[in-house]
Amino acid sequence: MIELLILFSSAFLAATILPFYSEVILFALLREGGDPVLLVVVATIGNTLGAVVNWFLGRYLLHFQDRRWFYFSKEQIARAQEWFQRYGFWSLLLAWMPVGGDALTLIAGIMRVNIWLFVILVGIGKCLRYISVVFLQDWSAI
Repeated sequence: MIELLILFSSAFLAATILPFYSEVILFALLREGGDPVLLVVVATIGNTLGAVVNWFLGRYLLHFQDRRWFYFSKEQIARAQEWFQRYGFWSLLLAWMPVGGDALTLIAGIMRVNIWLFVILVGIGKCLRYISVVFLQDWSAI
């Protein structure tokens, strides 16, 4: 049970702006004989919930854009919004990507993407990523 909690926590943190890689823990648990289906479900739920935190941050981020400490310039936000409008909500299937995926979930919140659509698309992409880790682990055992 503690292994599942560690996997969930690492997957959750990996989806936030913190640099963390849950695939390493998933890979190790698979090598120890963990149930691949259970591990993929736990990792997917944790990673998707972490992305939901980013969505909420994006949703309310613009309330602080006039503060001196605000990190993003108006131009950066405008460019991100243009990019998201060009590629649309289907781009959320790519939220699993190590570079840009977290920013994509934040932008989705700024753009006020429907939370249920967000959860479905992000969850599908993240689940497919973890399934690929299972297959890579199986392949590496050969």
